[in-house]
Amino acid sequence: MNNPLTQDRAYSPAESARYRVLVEAITDYAVYMLDPTGIVNSWNAGAQRFKGYKPEEIIGQHFSRFYTAEDRASGLPARALRISAQEGKFEAEGWRVRKDGSRFWAHVVIDPIRDEAGKLVGFAKVTRDLSERRATEEALRRSEEQFRLLVQGVTDYAIYMLSPEGIVTNWNPGARRIKGYSPEEIIGKHFSNFYTPEDRAAGMPARALATAAKEGKFEAEGWRLRKDGSRFWAHVVIDPIRDQNGALTGFAKITRDITERKATQESLERAREALFQSQKMDAIGQLTGGVAHDFNNLLMAVLGSLELLRKRLPDDPAQLRLLDNAIQGARRGATLTQRMLSFARRQELDVHPLDVAGLVRGMADLLERTLGKDVDLRTEFSPGLPLAIADDNQLELALLNLCVNARDAMRGGGRIVIAAREEEIDLRHASGLPPGKYVCLSVTDTGEGMDQETLARATEPFFTTKGVGKGTGLGLSMVHGMAEQMGGRLILHSKPGEGTTAEIWLPSATSAARARQEAVPAPEPPAGRRRLKVLAVDDDLLVLFNTVAMLEDLGHEVVEAGSGPEALEHLARQSFDLVITDQSMPRMSGTQLIEAIARDWPDLKVILATGYAELPDGVQVKVPKLNKPFNERDLKKVLAGI
Repeated sequence: MNNPLTQDRAYSPAESARYRVLVEAITDYAVYMLDPTGIVNSWNAGAQRFKGYKPEEIIGQHFSRFYTAEDRASGLPARALRISAQEGKFEAEGWRVRKDGSRFWAHVVIDPIRDEAGKLVGFAKVTRDLSERRATEEALRRSEEQFRLLVQGVTDYAIYMLSPEGIVTNWNPGARRIKGYSPEEIIGKHFSNFYTPEDRAAGMPARALATAAKEGKFEAEGWRLRKDGSRFWAHVVIDPIRDQNGALTGFAKITRDITERKATQESLERAREALFQSQKMDAIGQLTGGVAHDFNNLLMAVLGSLELLRKRLPDDPAQLRLLDNAIQGARRGATLTQRMLSFARRQELDVHPLDVAGLVRGMADLLERTLGKDVDLRTEFSPGLPLAIADDNQLELALLNLCVNARDAMRGGGRIVIAAREEEIDLRHASGLPPGKYVCLSVTDTGEGMDQETLARATEPFFTTKGVGKGTGLGLSMVHGMAEQMGGRLILHSKPGEGTTAEIWLPSATSAARARQEAVPAPEPPAGRRRLKVLAVDDDLLVLFNTVAMLEDLGHEVVEAGSGPEALEHLARQSFDLVITDQSMPRMSGTQLIEAIARDWPDLKVILATGYAELPDGVQVKVPKLNKPFNERDLKKVLAGI
């Protein structure tokens, strides 16, 4: 083989042999020679390994067969030789073809070989197979492109990079959507622009980067700013980016807008707190209602007996004064039980569409006389205020209680504002009421206000901040129970030194009018009314004795029964004109007894005596009711309607 490397050079035969051995031993590079026309005239082991040709198969052939058909068609082989000859070197990368027709990516260098006279005698061609490296680079390029497309396709997260100093260096569509900046508006600016003024003043941006660089990550939640100045609650993660040597080259920052999730969590917390408060109030209400019921029975026995005794005592002023004092005390106790029952939501209500503003104006004189001259009373009502669903008598009592509490909280006088407005609320409202339209009646004072501990207990029965003997602690609890029973809610707002606002939220009337069923006062019984045979039913012997005594004093014949089954036994043996039955009795309730009477004695008149307003679900009792505690006058009035 004629090797130009040894031709016309001052190499010794030994040196030429060593060079030949060196070239032919190389397997990672194809090193071979071409004559001036491109004919292969040498071939090393690396060329055979890359291209698949044995020396005898390729020597004497033109090197263009290593090129693809499209490169041969474009004249690339001849152009490569010409450039090498003219410029002293040709270097390029491209696809080449093996003997089996497969392609590989090659790095090619072609150097011209000249003799001592400068005459071109051939070319030295070195080829390296870069297919694996190109595949790796292509995979990396595709990965980077996919990652770029991924980042650019994310719109729910702001994903961008920062320089080590915190300068924004790129910006994805999610960042634009969440923060409002276009890339040209924010790239090159410091990321502290997204922080609130108070966070910037506290050095939070710099601290976040320092934490990420030191600990490998920074994660937090907080308020951030959009371009328009509005705030959103963000979850932020900052990761440091380091090179192969561990040097910090920047930060990757991911931000998510979780304002809606935060609002949902806060709403859930408020709902949980409201549920806990409701459960606590219900438990206290159950206890209070039970105590009030038993107390009602005791008061009925006391009041009834005292009034009957007063009719029988001689006309002695000293004795009558003592008796009247006892009666007055018992009546005050009855008022107390009514407040307890109101808190427990067990009093009778007559709810109907009500003009709240008109009710307040009608109470103006009463409120001014009650509050005194040291109180500046004002009213503020929204125009076009709709009707509210409420019981006017109970609402008047509640408003009076709130105003008296407000007056007592303002030592030395102050201002009380009674206001009303309509508001549509949703599930996130602090009241926890079902969504809809409500009328909010509020009483605001300029008094001392309450701390959080006092505010949390304010509606509990018997809790009061007034001195001993100056308050029962049932005023706010009564308002609470009344509002709940009417489908509304009592909400208190207060801070020490800032006064208190008590809000009664009532359902707004869905129509301007709904028929109000007013109780028509029963006429007094005529003087010559016939004597009735009455069956009196009550499991409390004190109450039963008192009821019998009042009925007998009114001139009626009475038979006693201590339970529902006992009453049915009496009814089976003899006839009666009337049955007066208690509601709350063991074994058989008053409503169950009424159902049995209606089934077997449908023409028999019945009166239900009860201290409870709540009857079993689905039970409609269409009989006259006598609210406990009742006296002889109340009994006489209800008998007049029989």
